[in-house]
Amino acid sequence: MKKQMITVRNLRKRYGSFDAVKDISFEVREGEVFGFLGPNGAGKTTTMKMITGLLLPSSGEILVGGIDCVRDPVAAKKLMGYIPDRPFLYEKLTAKEFLFFVAGLYELEGKAVASRVDELLEIFGLTSFAQEMIENFSHGMKQRLTMASALVHRPRLIVVDEPMVGLDPKGSLLIRRIFRALCEKEGVSIFLSTHTLSVAQEVCDRIGILYRGELVALGNLEELRLRAEAGEASLEEVFLRITEGSAEIQLHLPAELSDASEEKTSSTSWES
Repeated sequence: MKKQMITVRNLRKRYGSFDAVKDISFEVREGEVFGFLGPNGAGKTTTMKMITGLLLPSSGEILVGGIDCVRDPVAAKKLMGYIPDRPFLYEKLTAKEFLFFVAGLYELEGKAVASRVDELLEIFGLTSFAQEMIENFSHGMKQRLTMASALVHRPRLIVVDEPMVGLDPKGSLLIRRIFRALCEKEGVSIFLSTHTLSVAQEVCDRIGILYRGELVALGNLEELRLRAEAGEASLEEVFLRITEGSAEIQLHLPAELSDASEEKTSSTSWES
């Protein structure tokens, strides 16, 4: 039985009289990709910020590698890397300078750091841009550099919020392969939030679905299909059934647009 990398117990985040996260509990095992899914406003980012120590919970407990994130936040943060949906970089630095800067934050130094920086630039396809100013990078390159920076200190847990935003198909494939390799070869745990459900279906070992602040489903794809009574449905269909009660999407268009659509369909059929 694999050890638990993240343990969340009765976690709640309250803003005034509003509960953004409502008494949720789950675990993430060592060496697995755990998908954390939900519609906008479900409480995903709030939960991730509490796990990474950017927000304090109103109540409940979060353990990372057995360390309490509230009582000993620095020790917990040393075990994890965080990749936000919007990368924040010091754009007047070069890519290489930025990675050395991040290494310094973790009090890393020496030849091993230089070797690690070169390794990460190679892995993420940035070697030829190592001496380029970050301000000249495309969004996708900045996203890859952000991911590289999260791995400098060889974390045991990576928390990732929307990793595929701004990446081209080649970059997206690279990241998916890196995630799987980190889990399978190094035993790293990845806590992944994404709206790209095809990616979640491909790379996640287990998935938790958050809806209106509550954890409404948890398990692998087969277990979620049983929960949704969805047969061999895709994760997208399962997600819609669980969060909306139906896999059908109703589009409510203004009358003039609906009429225009019908006229176009009628015209196309007549011409054919």
